[in-house]
Amino acid sequence: MDRHHSQVSVVVIGYDDATHVAGAVRSALAQGPAVREVIAVDDCSADGSAELLQRLAAAEPRLRVIRRRVNSGGCGTPRNDGIEAATAPYVMFLDSDDVLPPGAVDSLLRAAAEQDAEVAAGLCVRRELPSGHETPWQPELYAQPAVLARPSRRTRLVHDTLCVNKLYRTDFLRRHGIRFPDGRFPYEDFVFTARVLAAAPRMALVPDTVYVWHVRRSAARLSISLDRAGIDNWRARTEAHRLSYDILLRAGEKRLARAARARFLEHSVRMYARELDQRGAEYRRAWWALTRAYLKTFDTADFALAPAPGRVVARVILASAEPRDVPRLRELAARPARLTPPYARAADGTPVWSADLPEVRLDHLLERPLHLLPVAVDAELRPRARDTLLRLRLHELYGRMGQGGPEAVDVEFTHRDRGRVGLARTVPLAAEPDSDSWLADVPVDLGELGSGTWDLRLRLRFRDGTSRETTAHALAGPGLLRRTAVPSARHGLLLVQPYATHAGALALRLAPGWRGLTDVMSRRVKRLLHQ
Repeated sequence: MDRHHSQVSVVVIGYDDATHVAGAVRSALAQGPAVREVIAVDDCSADGSAELLQRLAAAEPRLRVIRRRVNSGGCGTPRNDGIEAATAPYVMFLDSDDVLPPGAVDSLLRAAAEQDAEVAAGLCVRRELPSGHETPWQPELYAQPAVLARPSRRTRLVHDTLCVNKLYRTDFLRRHGIRFPDGRFPYEDFVFTARVLAAAPRMALVPDTVYVWHVRRSAARLSISLDRAGIDNWRARTEAHRLSYDILLRAGEKRLARAARARFLEHSVRMYARELDQRGAEYRRAWWALTRAYLKTFDTADFALAPAPGRVVARVILASAEPRDVPRLRELAARPARLTPPYARAADGTPVWSADLPEVRLDHLLERPLHLLPVAVDAELRPRARDTLLRLRLHELYGRMGQGGPEAVDVEFTHRDRGRVGLARTVPLAAEPDSDSWLADVPVDLGELGSGTWDLRLRLRFRDGTSRETTAHALAGPGLLRRTAVPSARHGLLLVQPYATHAGALALRLAPGWRGLTDVMSRRVKRLLHQ
């Protein structure tokens, strides 16, 4: 018999998700004989999920159903139920609206067994639905196979806060008493992952895709990671970060604890700062106060580990008691970061955030290589039936652009869902007279792009052969960022909507023909009803 036969318990949790839970369960059963059992924990659903699972279990002896009598309010308690019920040497977790890709369990189990690892982890991909576009989660960690005697050998592990792309030795979790926070505790993954890392397991990393995380942005009930509009979400996320740090520090894992704080600055602060100007004034004040209070517990070493954009955003928050410069912070929090004007200097000539916040120093901008600088490019696009022109303006950045000698810019419009490049060209950059900026005019054939959402991507090319990839800040103003219907030789009619993304970058929505116009208006009505 295969030594990997019947070695894994897969715990599937769900609540009121009859639409998707069967797909999750089937993807776990389809992993083959390595799966001894699939434990489906229904968190007291009222939509028929439990009955559906019982019908599936009647035809599948490897499926066990646990139905909680009282809803737990979160994901942690049902997962803990699964850990207690598991009978196999290894356990892994699956959410009811996600799936395990073919071969996932075999890949993780093989690595765990061959390397005598207590935890095996692999690549997770975020799959946007309905488009199917996939984005890898923390791909740097899973670029190649690796074995770690303990997690502190690779502090980047704190960036992978997911529990679902990993296989755990069951007795390891039980021996160390590692469980999820019970009850309603958003971001329970953060705390569980910290507890796992604090126990210093031997880990095996594999480059295979082992989990597919489905992202449904139009769902009636948004997932925790998408439902960020209320301040309680940020409060819960901050508290989960705080607990994770404390867990690692108490375990003597100081390097991992500091890396976790750097991750907070680099990931969480930047992500929420990008969305801040979409929130109301009351939310902004509450978010600012919560963030500022937490950042006051950081020390110099915590800030030093974080990349510059998150570090500077945090320094601005600490330097001001009230929210300020929110649009500019959004640009700096973008990926890649963009530092928009004005560019102030302190009395000694040091670059600073602004004249009235000279304590937020930006002297790192004088030392960083060109390909890492937060360059700022403004973009405006005025749709016309003919000769639509995209105008780009590159701003000087404390003399660094002039030193580098910008010569040209590669321009691409990439389809957001399909990843296809619809337009690509290189145009020269010319110094603007009497100004510290450079201009490029790019003709755009809107008909050639056709339908869909298109993201603008740029690569600035400098005299010495170096380059910098970036996006462009979407300028607002009269005649800009508004929906326009233009005649099209190819489509008859083209509905064009230049707009600013959450991070302030220029993007473009196109809908060809009268049918496309109807579809756009229908989607707009649905969005308004959803809101």
